[in-house]
This record gives sequence, C-alpha cells and structure tokens, in this order.
Amino acid sequence: MRALNQRAVLDRLRDHGPSTRPQIAKETGLSKPTVGQALLDLERHGLVRPVGRTTAGPGRSAVVYEPNPAAAYVLGIDIGRLRIRAAVSDLAGSVIARVDERNRCRSADALVRKVQELAVRTVTDAGLSLDDVITKVVGSPGVPDPGGRGMHLAPNLPGWERKGLLDELEAVLGPGLVVENDANLAAIGELEYGVARGVDVFVAVTIGTGIGMGIVIDGRLFRGAHGAAGEVGYLPYPDSTEDTQVRGQFEGAAAAHSVVGMAHARGLNQVRSAREVFGLAKSGDERALEVVRDEAGRLAYLVAAVSAVLDPELVVLSGGVGTNIELLSEPLETALRRSTPLVPRIVAGELGDGAVLSGAIALGLKSARDLVFDRRKTITL
Repeated sequence: MRALNQRAVLDRLRDHGPSTRPQIAKETGLSKPTVGQALLDLERHGLVRPVGRTTAGPGRSAVVYEPNPAAAYVLGIDIGRLRIRAAVSDLAGSVIARVDERNRCRSADALVRKVQELAVRTVTDAGLSLDDVITKVVGSPGVPDPGGRGMHLAPNLPGWERKGLLDELEAVLGPGLVVENDANLAAIGELEYGVARGVDVFVAVTIGTGIGMGIVIDGRLFRGAHGAAGEVGYLPYPDSTEDTQVRGQFEGAAAAHSVVGMAHARGLNQVRSAREVFGLAKSGDERALEVVRDEAGRLAYLVAAVSAVLDPELVVLSGGVGTNIELLSEPLETALRRSTPLVPRIVAGELGDGAVLSGAIALGLKSARDLVFDRRKTITL
C-alpha cells in the first residue's frame, strides 16, 4: 500500500506539475499524512525534490515539490542512411546534449562502432557515462526480429539485416536497450511533441532514402502482428519493375532516388539529390515542377490506400521529400480527390529531422519512469 501511495503521488506530480502536500492530497483523495510520508520516501530515494514554498494566500507557506529530473537519464539514437543523431534527456524530457553526424558507414560492423562512438560522446557531453543512462532507444529502418535478434526489411543499411545485430548493439550500449522502427518513432514524436498532439488516429509517413509509416490508433502505436505494420514501401505499384524482395515497389517508385530519376528523365541531368530537385521547383523551374507533380501523384496513391483501410484523421509527412509540403500539398490533394472521396488532412511534421529522435526520447521516458520507480521500490514498509 505504501508503494501504491508513492506511485499515486509521483504520477500526480508528473501529470500536473509542481504541487504542495495539501494540493496533492485534495486531488488524489489521500490523507495529508499519507501524502507527507509518500513525499518523504520519494525524496529520500531521489525521485522528488522541493523547489520552493508557496507565497500567496493566508496561513503558513507550504513546500512545493516536483519530480526530480536528475533521477534518471535517457539516450535516444536515430540511425538513418545519411545521418546518425543522438541525444540525452533527463527524466523531465529536457535534452541536455545532442550530436548529429553524417553516416559514412558502409558495413554493419562500422555502423555499430559509430553508434557506440556517438553514444559515448553524447553522454560525455552531458557530463554522464552510459552507466548513468537507464534506457537507450535506437530508431532504425526495418523491423526488429526478437527471435533472430536482428532486423528485417532494412535494405538501405548494408549488412544491417544479419542475425545477432541486436545483441551487438546491446553489447556496446549496455542494458536497457530498445530498438524500434524509425517511422514508428517519428509517429510517437509527432504525437507527443508535434503536430499530432491530441489526435487519436493518424499516420506519419517518412519519405526520404526509404519510405516508412508509423500508425497511431486510439492514441497508441500500432505495430501489427509481426511488427511490420506501416512498411508501405512494399505496397504494389502499377508498372513497377522494382525487385519487391529487396526494396519494394512503392519505395522504388516514390523514394528520393526516384525523384532524382524522374528529374534525369526530364533532362535535369545535373541534379544529384531530391533536395536539389525541390530547390529548382521552388525557383520556378518547370521541369522540376513536373517532377513534383508526378511525385505528388505517387504519394496520393499511398494516401488513398491508407485512407481506405485506416480512415486517419491526419496524415503527417516528413523526411527529405515529405517536408516539401508547400510544393506537394496542392497537386497531392488534387490527385487524391480524383481517386477517392476519402481525403484526410495532410500536413508536414512539426519536428523536422528531429522527429525520430524525439520519439526515441518519448518512448525511453515512459520506460525509464517505471524503471526508476521500481529500482527504488525497496523502501522499508
């Protein structure tokens, strides 16, 4: 019972912010002595701390308590084909260190070493060590395979699908490791901190080197029976010649390399990236604008299929291609209305290239807040 009271008090502080003992007692229904004892126990174990006293109102001032943000730390890592990002946050969710580098790795071994290097550098910048981090969340393309301890469906990272990869990551990062699909984390990030706050049913589509989708239903991430829900790069696409066992037809038709291919087909042979194509379109280049219209039509195919199955309230676009909403929005919605009466609201993500990292931190915090309480639940009852 004592542990339950402590948890009720701690949850109240986390949900509603700094409060006094009388405020907590009123809102939890616990007696003031019970709340006082819970606060004493929680403070002794470093989970709450006093932050001042009340100054307004009659009578004696009361001590104000808040959750202790230094009770634990979370590390988030975003592994992309082009960049790797890492961040450390305290238990309040405040990022205290962040590192962002190009991914030049050409093998799984090199990438595991780079992940370890960035993790150590980031926690060192935060004045910590990996042992101080209670939860580590890694976002990666593909689907984690708990049985084979590897990743499936990650063709854009060389060697990343080998068995035992998750064990290798755990060996360099330590215990408390969670590996999650990057599109799923982007959806969590937008749900917790971004444009999808308060939205119960939405999808977050990442269009860049690859294509992925995170699905949120009833405010919760939906992974499917085998963790592959949202692997929309493998949707069939008309007239595609893509090897479906390697990349997937839709990813072959609409990912960043396809945008470059469409530009080359229109004589824009100098462009080397989707970013350059969209840059030319913004400057008014008609051939680049044609590419944007074609890409929008392909994305409309995806949105129509998803809308018919999930009926999302919102479609969030992100990634190097998806963030160009100011160019894509009008032709995308025009193409969508030609093919279906189901047209959800389509917006750009608020978090930009930090969506996956934000989702990793958010997921890590949920786990860390439980773990840090359980580790200190050895209070003498």
